[in-house]
Amino acid sequence: MNLPDRDTPSTRPYLIRALHEWCMDNGFAPHIAVHVDASVQVPQEFVKNGEIVLNVSFDATSSLRLGNDFIEFKARFGGVARDIVVPVTHVVAIYARENGQGMAFPAPVISSMRSAISPAAEPVSPSDAAVRSPLRAVPSEVTASSSAEPGDEPPHDGPGKGGPRPQLKRVK
Repeated sequence: MNLPDRDTPSTRPYLIRALHEWCMDNGFAPHIAVHVDASVQVPQEFVKNGEIVLNVSFDATSSLRLGNDFIEFKARFGGVARDIVVPVTHVVAIYARENGQGMAFPAPVISSMRSAISPAAEPVSPSDAAVRSPLRAVPSEVTASSSAEPGDEPPHDGPGKGGPRPQLKRVK
């Protein structure tokens, strides 16, 4: 098994930009779920359980910059313009609001417990992300059923046969 090189840049900012572009190209509103701590600059009154979900579409933001280290933009909250600064390491998911398709990432590791190897971003279903972390990667209004546990969905017999919506699957 090859371990990631500590000097290799993270794939997270590139995947965020790619999924943001995919959402915009297809007329979807990209949203990011963010783990909030002291390094995140967001309106604290909208933070719930240490997390905030932000609409990062071009229509909802001004001066959007999806950088390798930070996501920065201006947005209105309750009619008040605010500067938003989110470290890319604190983005725990990016998804299309309309269908929930996107990608979840591991939550940031507390610096005192940081291991020598940081986890790589991997595509997971929103329900897998919720199991992995106390943070919810996708709000319940986007998921098929907010009270369902992973694996509770009825079997899917293929396209157009009913059953749950398709979700991202982990590829190893």
